[in-house]
Amino acid sequence: MIDGVEVTVDREAVVVTARAPLAVLSSAVVGGGLAEARAVVNLHVPKNVELGDLDARLGAFAGHRRIPAPWVGLFTSAWTEKAEVAEAEAHGIRAVAVVTVGLSNRIAAGVDRAAAWAPSTINTVVVVDAAPEPAAMVNAVITATEVKTALLAEAGVKCGAGLFASGTSTDAVAVAATGNGRACRFGGPVSELGSVVARAVREAMGRGIARWLEDNA
Repeated sequence: MIDGVEVTVDREAVVVTARAPLAVLSSAVVGGGLAEARAVVNLHVPKNVELGDLDARLGAFAGHRRIPAPWVGLFTSAWTEKAEVAEAEAHGIRAVAVVTVGLSNRIAAGVDRAAAWAPSTINTVVVVDAAPEPAAMVNAVITATEVKTALLAEAGVKCGAGLFASGTSTDAVAVAATGNGRACRFGGPVSELGSVVARAVREAMGRGIARWLEDNA
């Protein structure tokens, strides 16, 4: 694990907390975009949760668990206690990936139409012990997403239209950086940063997809 970073997994949430603020780039519902955060929370919510309730739910949870602010909040109806955690290290860079997987609302991007918001079912949180530039963090988000879609295809996961699924309807991703160690300009899959991120995500995501398919066979 990365020094100063702690990952907690249970039936309420996946919580990544850091001793020092992290730079976070995410598609999170709460605190999304480019932000500074002491914690990234992937909170389990029921499928029928109201969008307007999310800030309050996250605030109540963070207060109850004494999670240090500021935080970034993702939401999922997948079982958070089944989250998969994996690490990778190379080139003086370490990455930790924490993934929750649910495949009940799978879609093929560019084919399915817009729909009402629902809790994300494949949520990916990656922490890197490095100092990537903002553009490299965007690159790393793309890299993590490419891994997800490749693994779904490898597993033969299809959506209702019979096409290979690219994900589910409201997936979310967060890439967080400690700002320590190596400066990174790039985060694509063959860059030093991106290759480490891809390995960690591939291991965690691969196990998560396989587990969901086995549980729902």
